[in-house]
Amino acid sequence: MSLDKRDYDAVVVGSGPNGLAAAIRLQQAGLSVLVLEARDTIGGGLRSEELTLPGFVHDVCSAIHPLAVASPFFRTLPLSDYGLEYIHPPLEAAHPFDDGTAAVLERSPETTAGRLGADAESYLGLMRPLANDWPAIAGDILAPFHFPEHPLKMARFGLPALSSATLLARRFNTQQARGLWAGMAAHSMQPLSHPLTSAFGLVLMAAGHRDGWPIPRGGSGQIADALAAYFVSLGGRIETNFYVGSLDRLPSCHAVLLDLGPRQVLEIAGQRLSSLYTWQLKRYRYGMGVFKIDWALDGPIPFMAADCGLAGTVHLGNTLEEIAQAEQAAWNGRHPERPFVLLAQQSLFDPTRAPAGKHTAWAYCHVPAGSRIDRTQAIEEQVERFAPGFRERILARHTLDTEAMEAYNPNYVGGDINGGLIDWRQLFTRPALRSSPYRTSAKGIYICSSSTPPGGGVHGMCGYHAAGRALKDIFR
Repeated sequence: MSLDKRDYDAVVVGSGPNGLAAAIRLQQAGLSVLVLEARDTIGGGLRSEELTLPGFVHDVCSAIHPLAVASPFFRTLPLSDYGLEYIHPPLEAAHPFDDGTAAVLERSPETTAGRLGADAESYLGLMRPLANDWPAIAGDILAPFHFPEHPLKMARFGLPALSSATLLARRFNTQQARGLWAGMAAHSMQPLSHPLTSAFGLVLMAAGHRDGWPIPRGGSGQIADALAAYFVSLGGRIETNFYVGSLDRLPSCHAVLLDLGPRQVLEIAGQRLSSLYTWQLKRYRYGMGVFKIDWALDGPIPFMAADCGLAGTVHLGNTLEEIAQAEQAAWNGRHPERPFVLLAQQSLFDPTRAPAGKHTAWAYCHVPAGSRIDRTQAIEEQVERFAPGFRERILARHTLDTEAMEAYNPNYVGGDINGGLIDWRQLFTRPALRSSPYRTSAKGIYICSSSTPPGGGVHGMCGYHAAGRALKDIFR
């Protein structure tokens, strides 16, 4: 197929992990690709900055990356040749309880189960097959709706994944197993009683058992930098400080891929979209937001449970019942006294993050969409609950409420870092019900952000599949 001459074959708007993944796939196909970024640095949710004090490097959004290292597309790229190094903590995640003990996620399903007492066999019966199947099913899970390559293995994942987290938790009897499971499933940013919330926990645990929950040395921005460097090495071009307020600002091209959410797509391309498609995008739903804190610390967090000091990620919420209540409250528009807190302590394993003897920590809790309530005290009380003396080690803090999160990245509408609610109504129809979720109603214009399948997370698969659709549609 012969195409008339344009400035570029394709232009990608937005340089988050999905935008960069889309650009790389198109450039690998021999096309000429331009990436445009509104800010002065690339990355989207992959940026690291000195948010508190000089020498303390904090991850602005994403911090721990089980799906980046497990991504079927990223795994094919020579990112280590461009400076990306992953650090694997001794434990993937820890979940402390009020009695000073902790449940943990380890690379081995057997050793994880071995710490769960009476629930060891129940855990192994659930997770060992999924961990074994993960290399075969990851590509099917991180993709739009299609007939799977391995239907029987996908069914083994899909049947429990369809259930709510509270329903699946009935497999377990111990506080340790139920709490560990609740913390994993709460990444769904929905009440744990909702269908499909089990899918989030199963994906994170299966990926953790296969590939771990690693930390990029030097900060999450190193992932974006490596992707960009590889893209440029292929002949691609990146321009920063280029705000696209309208598609009319773009150089001529055959395909435009937008690493943007539905609201932003409507703002810059609305005049080219059909009335039906516009109506669908306006009905797109967003979920809960987040309130985030970064700390500069005078020492490591003094957790009562020693295992927490060996984990890159710590889930603070105590029991399943307490986590479920906190998530339901935030969903209902309230601010629970004891929120579920997701915490990362990168500097324990990456000395580049803080001056010698000092440390960083990163944490957030879920809040009602658009909340402006300061949750600093509630989050710090939760950390202090499991780590007495934590407050004494705080040198400085930096906070982001939902408004600040959206200002940082307009795709995070109302503070929703998943780019939109991922429930049964929007799992495969995000952002609209179409034969391909990446196509818009305008020829040559595609959406490649986390508002398309498979949704939020640093895996690049939204961009990868959107680029594949454009290659078939436009470039044959």
